[in-house]
Amino acid sequence: MTPDQVKLVQQSFAKVAPISEAAAVLFYDRLFEIATQVKAMFPADMTEQRRKLMATLAAVVNGLGDLPSILPAASTLAKRHVGYGAKAEHYPVVGAALLWTLEKGLGDGWTPQIAEAWTTAYGTLSGYMICEAYGRPQAAE
Repeated sequence: MTPDQVKLVQQSFAKVAPISEAAAVLFYDRLFEIATQVKAMFPADMTEQRRKLMATLAAVVNGLGDLPSILPAASTLAKRHVGYGAKAEHYPVVGAALLWTLEKGLGDGWTPQIAEAWTTAYGTLSGYMICEAYGRPQAAE
C-alpha cells in the first residue's frame, strides 16, 4: 500500500467510526445475504461479534502505516478463524461485504480512490491471513 492509500483508508474509516454500530449491522446483514452458509458460524446474539468486528477494523486501520506491527495479530486471528469453520473462499465474500458496507456508510464520500485503497488494504491483509491460516497464498478481492 502506498502512504496515500493508507491515509485514504484511515481518513475514510474515521468517518465510519461514529456510526460503527450501524455499520456492523449493515456488514453482517450483507454478509449473511450474500453468503447464507456462513450464518451458522455466528452466535444468535451478534452484539459482541459486531463490537469485535469494529474494534478489530479500528486496530487494523490504525496500524496500516506500520503493517509489520499488525501482522502477528492478523496471523493469530486467521488461525483462530479456521477453528470457527472459516475457509479461504470466505475471504473474498467478507471483502465484498466490507466494501459494500463502507460504500453505504460513506455515501458520496466513497470515491474510486477510496475504493481502490480499501480494496488494496483488504487484499493485502486477507492474502496474508489466508497464507498464515492455510499455508498457501490466494488472491482475495
